[in-house]
Amino acid sequence: MGETIARNKKAFHDYEILDRFEAGIELKGSEVKAIREGRVNLKDSFVKIMKGEAFLFGMHVSHVRTANLHYTPDERRERKLLLHKREIEKLEKKVARDGLTIVGLSIYFNHKNMVKLQIALAKGKNVHDKRQALKQKDAKRETARAMKDFNG
Repeated sequence: MGETIARNKKAFHDYEILDRFEAGIELKGSEVKAIREGRVNLKDSFVKIMKGEAFLFGMHVSHVRTANLHYTPDERRERKLLLHKREIEKLEKKVARDGLTIVGLSIYFNHKNMVKLQIALAKGKNVHDKRQALKQKDAKRETARAMKDFNG
């Protein structure tokens, strides 16, 4: 995995991540330029499988000033994901059978300079689970701080 351009931190808070996949994204030229500049947001992104194809919804890619002003794609349009047929079938079965969700986790350029999206099969957390995760994170932070003070 290359340098991460954007991360969906909210997904880690709201969902329990079960399985991860790497997918290519069908983009317009100006969108690639915007992503390279970091003008992308994955906060509310999710994947839907329709007619045997995977589509990403909710990813926001801002316009770039240097791109053609007359051709500006919709910033929140759905984008086709490039996955193997077996992966799409596996995702579709898990979503239909287990009631899981597919969310976008991060976007990055791979070693061949292609834009890639890390998606994940995820299970929604209850409010109780979210509170428990925050408590554990705080406890870990306190322990690390105490160890630092003790050793320093």
